Amino acid sequence: MTGFKDHFSAAAKEYRAFRPTYPAELFAWLARIAPGRDAALDMGCGNGQVAVLLATHFRKVFAVDPSREQIRNAIAADNVEYRVAPAEATGLADGSVDLVAAGQALHWFDFERFYPEVRRLVRPTGGIFAAFTYGLIRMGGAVDAVIEGFYHEVLADYWPPERRHVDSGYQSLPFPFPEIAAPAFELVETWDLPRLVGYLTTWSAVKEYRQRTGSDPIPEVEAQLRQTWGAQPAREVCWPLALRVGRVNQGLNP
Repeated sequence: MTGFKDHFSAAAKEYRAFRPTYPAELFAWLARIAPGRDAALDMGCGNGQVAVLLATHFRKVFAVDPSREQIRNAIAADNVEYRVAPAEATGLADGSVDLVAAGQALHWFDFERFYPEVRRLVRPTGGIFAAFTYGLIRMGGAVDAVIEGFYHEVLADYWPPERRHVDSGYQSLPFPFPEIAAPAFELVETWDLPRLVGYLTTWSAVKEYRQRTGSDPIPEVEAQLRQTWGAQPAREVCWPLALRVGRVNQGLNP
């Protein structure tokens, strides 16, 4: 667990309750391009959102996260095996998976240790690595302006440095595998205002703001959102999804 920066254990229940769900189409596409569907691995699995969606396409899914609290709050599925372990040292067997996925997690990893672990875990006959991330929520109009101000101004000094990789759509990250062009995907849900506010509380910068200042930035942004929300009880929310997908161990055994 050396070097593990735990930004989310304290909010594990909120993370499960308020984080958006990935589109099912993403995992159907990943299953189609994977050379096999025997086993997949969810790295930095958090509460298991990716793992349970992979489980609809793969016979067995392993899911690892260094946060014991996140694993304790993970979504159960018969063919998902959760483990408390870092992505850089999973403890799984060599050549045991067809696909490795990392949803909203790759920017936290130690790349020099992580990528060799991916190569070790993927079958020597080849497999797929997919990392995906979503950035700032989009709702349209004045609500977006409030959220952008909260993100870029109020919380500007409280984001961890790794967040810059999310802002770049993971283009600033090293990626040592031959890449596969991915279709466009987005997360789309319909939320009421309390759900949106709950989601904002899961941001790592909110936790850091509270710890460093002794105050909570959420009530002020909630008041601003109430002023701009409008009469409708719920609104559509959207996050464009950025993907880096590559082939692993390609050509090792022709």
